[in-house]
Amino acid sequence: MKERQPETVEWDATQNRILDAADTLLLRRGVHGVTIAELARRSDLSRPTIYRHWNDADDVVRSALLRRVTSILAEFPAPATSRTALVDDVLRFSERFQRDDVYSHLLADEPEAFTRYTLQRVGSSQRLILSWLAASIAAAQRGGTVRAGEPQQIAVMLLLIAQSAVLSHGTVAELIDDAAWTSELIAALDGHLRP
Repeated sequence: MKERQPETVEWDATQNRILDAADTLLLRRGVHGVTIAELARRSDLSRPTIYRHWNDADDVVRSALLRRVTSILAEFPAPATSRTALVDDVLRFSERFQRDDVYSHLLADEPEAFTRYTLQRVGSSQRLILSWLAASIAAAQRGGTVRAGEPQQIAVMLLLIAQSAVLSHGTVAELIDDAAWTSELIAALDGHLRP
């Protein structure tokens, strides 16, 4: 049976112009610099055009962040089918997430905005990640390398483990070097999934 992949979101050319403008504003001015007026100016579109697609600047920021997660997940076209491959995918996703221009800026320079957009509620980005994780967990369960249980529930805790590690990485950098951090994260992810 072919594995069902998570739903992906696609944006049209106009929406991409607006989201490109949002990315630029997020990097240069931060979350508070993303206004409908600035989006219109940077995208060379009218304000009514932007309002046809989003309710407000906050919605645009959320969509810009979702587009970035979608782009990272596109690098993982098929679900992992074993615990080892799943742990590897989570690590690779975490590395790409940390290296993403906008997310790394938010983590370093606007942690309160990062928290608001990624941690205070389960939004579209988190749901997309959870869907991706659940598909891989289900595939690895069929292969016998991941413990039994509801894939979505296991995915939630897997996301929390990885998310906590990524968010705290800078905080504990003087206590644990990168190699040890990676090794301990692998142990935590693998332990959570092991039958």
